[in-house]
Amino acid sequence: MKIVIPMAGYGTRLRPHTWSKPKPLVTVAGKPVLGHVLDMFGTLPSIDEVVFVVGYLGTQVQDYVARAYPGLKARYVEQTEMLGQSHAVWLARQGLSGPMLLVFVDTLIDTDLSGLASEKAEAVAWVKAVPDPRRFGVAELGPDGLVRRLVEKPQDATNNLAVVGMYYLRQAERLISAIEAQMTGKTMLHGEFFLADALTILLQQGLKMRVQPVEVWHDCGKPDTLLETNRYLLENGRDNSALAAQRPGLVVIPPVYIDPAAAVTEAVIGPHVSIGAGCEVRRSLVQDSIIDEGSQILDTALSASLIGREARVIGRYRSLNVGDSSEIGFA
Repeated sequence: MKIVIPMAGYGTRLRPHTWSKPKPLVTVAGKPVLGHVLDMFGTLPSIDEVVFVVGYLGTQVQDYVARAYPGLKARYVEQTEMLGQSHAVWLARQGLSGPMLLVFVDTLIDTDLSGLASEKAEAVAWVKAVPDPRRFGVAELGPDGLVRRLVEKPQDATNNLAVVGMYYLRQAERLISAIEAQMTGKTMLHGEFFLADALTILLQQGLKMRVQPVEVWHDCGKPDTLLETNRYLLENGRDNSALAAQRPGLVVIPPVYIDPAAAVTEAVIGPHVSIGAGCEVRRSLVQDSIIDEGSQILDTALSASLIGREARVIGRYRSLNVGDSSEIGFA
């Protein structure tokens, strides 16, 4: 199995954090979003290669993967023009053949991939029913229950099976051929080549694609949804409050994640707080927030806040969205 992960977008909805790091390296529940995605692949029978399609600050992705997943066979391709999802996959085409998993890192899902070893369908799209699908791509099913076509950002809410950003194809080379046909025909939306159009070409050629419903699907693309994802992950396996509560001078309200290398004293932490390695939090009240590595929080109260790496926040109660290496303080 080969895995392709397009991640070259600028992540404008998560600024100021994405000025200084790629969106997949934004932290949630004590780990970069990309780390949670890579952990999901642990249920795969085998991985031959993971191809990362990177862009702005892409070397940070390479450094993180080498450090956190040293055994992973990785290849990196740079997407310098933001021409869309299909273009990103086309850039990764070298050596792509046979079974392939295509995963986007804007979202986190909970699914078991072990069954792909015996998958009978030619393709699989992971989906979730949503109240309003108009900002997503959707899968339209035929009478046989298989996917008839994929529609990017439909105009109405008639069909609510949103595709959640993960696809399996038994033959990756067929997708590459469809993308080349899409690009030759200049089938674009708002100046980008969307994957839905390439997959629709394959469906018109007779590709048998089934859907795999998921119950858990969390967005990591905006500050409010990132905090929501943080809450979910802390409530479902990332909580280390029992260990954190053993620290003297610290009151913990579960669930929280406090890195063992963080200095947190004279504080009330939680619920739903993630604190990264090297942070210093003293004489403070923090709830429903993510504090990234190396930051300093002193004499303050925070709620519903995102604090970037190596930032300093001192004094007063507030809700903040602070980028890396920033300093906020009041006399």
